Amino acid sequence: MQDRIKRWTQELMMIPGLSGFEGNVRRYLRAELSELGLKSRTDMLGNLIVTIEGDTNLPSVMLIAHMDQLGLIVRKIEATGLIRAERVGGVPERALAAQEVLLSVGGGLSVPGIIANKSHHATTPDEKYRVVPYQELYIDCGFSNAAEALQAGINVGTPIVYAPNVVELAGGRIGGTSVDDRAACAVMLELARASKDVLPTIHLVFSVLEEFNLRGAVTAAQVLQPDICIQLDLALATDTPDMGQRGDVRLGAGPVMSMFSFHGRGTLNGCIPHPALVQLFQGTADAEAINLQRSAHIGALTETSYVQLVGKGVACIDMGFPARYTHSALEVCDLADLEGLTRLLVGALKRIDRAFTLDRDQFFE
Repeated sequence: MQDRIKRWTQELMMIPGLSGFEGNVRRYLRAELSELGLKSRTDMLGNLIVTIEGDTNLPSVMLIAHMDQLGLIVRKIEATGLIRAERVGGVPERALAAQEVLLSVGGGLSVPGIIANKSHHATTPDEKYRVVPYQELYIDCGFSNAAEALQAGINVGTPIVYAPNVVELAGGRIGGTSVDDRAACAVMLELARASKDVLPTIHLVFSVLEEFNLRGAVTAAQVLQPDICIQLDLALATDTPDMGQRGDVRLGAGPVMSMFSFHGRGTLNGCIPHPALVQLFQGTADAEAINLQRSAHIGALTETSYVQLVGKGVACIDMGFPARYTHSALEVCDLADLEGLTRLLVGALKRIDRAFTLDRDQFFE
């Protein structure tokens, strides 16, 4: 299992797919699902959906992993050929200068570029400690003028991502681009292999536009009308010196169950999981000797924040894998956590039977 998850994760990490431009990621996933004998469909927004029919008397389950990644988009080409960009998603400005990027010009082709960093020998003392706002940054692709950039296929609206990269670290850990959320897409592929033994109807949704304010999965939920939604995404690892006060989530210590999330910036939204799902996952972890970590944090949110409000309401929970250095060009995860998350999901889905209930009155909260 771990070898398959590793291959899928690494191959997916190398595919550019800015939010709103997920086509190449979708094509890869569709081909892999076809190899598994599963038919998929694409909706108007670009979500890739697989439905595996099960017992219609049981609650239906939608699982989500998003295909897109954050990045930038061209807003202006200077007369000099240098390029200005807007952020797409929560791109940390302090992690941008001196990064290599790819500008996707269509047809699977990309143009490399470098986000400029003012020459050290010319910086003033104040500039050495200043985070440069993204509006002041520019990208150097080597062009001498705007006409050369246009001839290369670059124009206003061209998507830009961190240059795809995979770094194999010690102890089964992987660093690189778009671990968020390609690692979860790999988990979903592995889950698809084992789904034939699961009792309820399952909808696997590889969603779009998550980094662009969580747009994609909502439309899928409106059509699928699931009873349960399980979001698969990263969880903030807190085992580094700069994160210790945020919680107790350790890389390599197993999958993570979110007990509380709240954005706290720009949108008053988040997710408190349904108690039946908390009980389901904790009970499965205990029964199968899987170490299940818990998180509660402010500063991030997932698609369940909106999916929970669809139709008559959807029982939601966020499940994830620990990740370090999130939204940077070099995120880090542990393959053992991805394998543990997969085993936990398969085990939990098998426990959704006729005795399982979502009735709130059956739980003491």
